[in-house]
Amino acid sequence: MTVPDYQSLMLPVLIASADGEVRVGDVVERLADQLHLTPEDRAELLPSGKQTLLGNRVHWAKTYLSKAGLAEITRRGYFSITERGRQALASKPARIDNVFLSQFAEFRDFKDRPSQTVATAPEIQPLEPALVSQTQTPDELMRAAHVQIEAALAQELLDRIRAAPPAFFEQLIVTLLLSMGYGGSAVDAGRALGRSGDDGVDGVIDQDALGLDRVYVQAKRYAEGNNIGAGAIRDFFGSLDRHKASKGLFVTTSTFSPAARETSEFLSKRIVLIDGPQLAKLMIRHSVGCRVEETLYIKKVDEDFFE
Repeated sequence: MTVPDYQSLMLPVLIASADGEVRVGDVVERLADQLHLTPEDRAELLPSGKQTLLGNRVHWAKTYLSKAGLAEITRRGYFSITERGRQALASKPARIDNVFLSQFAEFRDFKDRPSQTVATAPEIQPLEPALVSQTQTPDELMRAAHVQIEAALAQELLDRIRAAPPAFFEQLIVTLLLSMGYGGSAVDAGRALGRSGDDGVDGVIDQDALGLDRVYVQAKRYAEGNNIGAGAIRDFFGSLDRHKASKGLFVTTSTFSPAARETSEFLSKRIVLIDGPQLAKLMIRHSVGCRVEETLYIKKVDEDFFE
């Protein structure tokens, strides 16, 4: 069973606090047992690697319950059910989610709906469709949007590379390898990779500043769909053998056929294959051909400050 979304966890989280104050970490473990989650599901992390997916969703379920007045934060890492929460459980709801919580004015205020008014008998205003159907936490939505933005950027980078002249691709490889810590200096790297080949570049770059270890590089600027086959890998292996080299790097703006990848795995020399998507990912990671447009900071309460 996969980890449920945060709305599906609201009712179990509230039930877990029915007897009084509970520790969030204990609730996470209890729900993991109740849901019969596998060790892999329990250990699944957010992309940040700092929190488990289950722990993050339990946290957001608890946060939304507290915003609706069904639970309250008692101290660091602990929360408890409120009288309103007990009344909610007494009604035996089949599910507690954003639609259920929208009956409470505090929750509608939390969602920042400007047309809300608090009356003697407040009318339940339906939430926006995007909120009702939302199964991901705000953390997950933001990271999913970040993935989409980077995917679009990666495609644009590849399109620009393929449209550029071969000399530009040569310089790109030099700049990227320098950004990754290879080459020693731009001048040395430029000389090493400056020999133009057939719509690509071939050369050698120092793996360390003294040139004690070298990496031989072959790069092919091919259009999408013009994939690298096993024959090109074997030819590159032959070049490495002639230079008595033990490792090589093959970069392409297209991709490698399954036979090419299999060939690189079984050859006696270490050949690393970098296809178009991997190339774009490395460029983004090392800020080559792209720049930071805006920085968003995610902050949380400093528990130590309040203690």
